[in-house]
Amino acid sequence: MTIETGESGKIGKSDEAPPTVPGQRAGVSKKPGPGNGKSSEGGVLNVFSHGMLIVWALMVGVPLLWVLWSSFKDSNAILTNPWGLPTALHFENWANAWNKANMGQYFLNTIIIVGGSVIGTMVLGSMAAYVLARFTFPGNRFIYYLFVAGMSFPVFMLVIPLFFVLRDFPGTSLLASYQGLILVYIAYSLPFTVFFMTAFFRTLPTSVAEAALIDGASHTRTFFQVMLPMAKPGLISIGIFNFLGQWNQYLLPMVLNQDEKKYVLTQGLAMIALQQGYENDWGALMAGMMIAMLPVLIVYFIFQRQVQAGLTAGALK
Repeated sequence: MTIETGESGKIGKSDEAPPTVPGQRAGVSKKPGPGNGKSSEGGVLNVFSHGMLIVWALMVGVPLLWVLWSSFKDSNAILTNPWGLPTALHFENWANAWNKANMGQYFLNTIIIVGGSVIGTMVLGSMAAYVLARFTFPGNRFIYYLFVAGMSFPVFMLVIPLFFVLRDFPGTSLLASYQGLILVYIAYSLPFTVFFMTAFFRTLPTSVAEAALIDGASHTRTFFQVMLPMAKPGLISIGIFNFLGQWNQYLLPMVLNQDEKKYVLTQGLAMIALQQGYENDWGALMAGMMIAMLPVLIVYFIFQRQVQAGLTAGALK
């Protein structure tokens, strides 16, 4: 930009514009910076992550769809054309699995055991987590780390001691009983529940609990009527995890539950699979697998928003 003086003696600006670089707007200077490299790296990362998600979705979805359409095929079609779609819908596979293979009874047993254990785990785990998160007392951290250490023990190390504990339980044996499996499931799920809920209770504001105590509420009333409703996202998330883990449990009931009338779904499916070498009813086996998977899928689809909210609540606060 140049300064010119005209005949009138006034000073003014010239009309000439500064030269611009090709591909650059006038008045905007293009400076190299780290942002361009970061954007390209972010694009590559997004492509990679989306590709991995697609691969994972195919690994999970394709077997699920295969079991679904195989449950409507007869045994001959499953063996001769396993990847083909069913030419006719054989709904009798589901009836055979529910009635002849006793999947209905196994389903009811699983509902009783998992329902009781999930409720017991949530009540006891949330109470223990609230105390560890909100109260300071000697041994607080020691008890907390004991629960954390409980997550490091694999279930394979516990089945033999649990067998003798339930067999020699004072009063009566708890082997092959609903009560025994419920207690074992609760003990197995408590460490992770306490660990998860302790971190969640620490994110909740203490001012609300203090206000309730000032108004005359007891600690028990404050917990059940104030803090527990505030922890609803975390309770739903950990409840879903416990439900999935206990619904799909196989080793514990296989060792601790030898009464066929009290088999859970995983035991029933294993027994149906062993019988296929003699009865050759693969359609009923596929239908039984779908019966075992449907409750899990339904529960997740209903509560998926709550699960995501519970997982991100601690970060958002």
